[in-house]
Amino acid sequence: MLGKREPDVYGKNTLEDLEYSIKQTFKDTIDFEFFQSNHEGCIIDKLHEANCNFDGIIINPGAFTHYSYAIADAIKSISTKVVEVHISNVHKREEFRQKSVTASACIGQITGFGFYGYILGVNAIINCEVGIGEK
Repeated sequence: MLGKREPDVYGKNTLEDLEYSIKQTFKDTIDFEFFQSNHEGCIIDKLHEANCNFDGIIINPGAFTHYSYAIADAIKSISTKVVEVHISNVHKREEFRQKSVTASACIGQITGFGFYGYILGVNAIINCEVGIGEK
């Protein structure tokens, strides 16, 4: 629904635009696999499947951010580094959007930078892999 749903909040660019931007930014250096689902169980299955098969995961849990302890538990159960990204600044929006039950399972959260947040997320994982940003 990117580009269609609330373009004043999320912008007019589509999921395909986002994927293209990420691939172009890291062209010839990183291989990406993109996955999108509106179904909580599918997201959990993908997280479990991704464990140890990827160097990192960028996740935007959408509305699941605010209540999916199941996704949070799935993130905690894997050793792959996960960064939570939100296109809009959730802290400038409705109160219910300001709480994330999934962020504490991740190595960090990036919010409010539009599509650039995904680029920041990839860079965060890269930096953690080389020891910059490790806690």
